[in-house]
Amino acid sequence: MVPIEIYSTPSCPFCLAAKRLLVSKGATWTEVDVAAEPERRQEMMRRSGRPTVPQIWITGRHVGGFDDLAVLDATGELDRMLDRG
Repeated sequence: MVPIEIYSTPSCPFCLAAKRLLVSKGATWTEVDVAAEPERRQEMMRRSGRPTVPQIWITGRHVGGFDDLAVLDATGELDRMLDRG
């Protein structure tokens, strides 16, 4: 499976939706909880240029948040990205 990284918080509904979508694809990921590790939010912002969660990377490519992930899914690009490895 391709490497996926998600910066999230436990109470974020968009984070939960992104993880549900990825679970439906059989994907696994490494998660950074920026609520538990607030200093990592700065790292996320440096990497993504965005202050909001979730922020998602697939195979090192920043794909954005849940809305961006949903667009990738709707266009079939997410399946192509997850098939690579």
